[in-house]
Amino acid sequence: MSTERGKVTVYYDGACPSCVKDRRSYERLAGRNGDDVVWVDITGKDNELRQCGIDPHKALTELHVKDENQKVFSELDAYIVLMSKVSVLKPLAWFIGLPFIRPLLSRFYHWQVNRRLRRDKRL
Repeated sequence: MSTERGKVTVYYDGACPSCVKDRRSYERLAGRNGDDVVWVDITGKDNELRQCGIDPHKALTELHVKDENQKVFSELDAYIVLMSKVSVLKPLAWFIGLPFIRPLLSRFYHWQVNRRLRRDKRL
């Protein structure tokens, strides 16, 4: 699960229909910029995640992105890194990083993910 040089690696839950839908939406918006992103489905890859320094449970409950410098970002930081690669998404990346938006969005994000995982009996 290594990152190709110059590319960003996104560790996403391929067993989650909305995560797969989000990936497709991102790829559509990214166009050619999408070629700079490697998508890794974390389903059943706990050992590989640990080798990358990612806790498998956290990977299930938070998006993780490894940037071009091999630094791993999670949760909203991961979204900011990923969205910053696409010009149409850069304003949204800036917005979710605002100090008064970020904590609210973080709580909502975790509530929604945990609700989905409980519903699917995966948490």
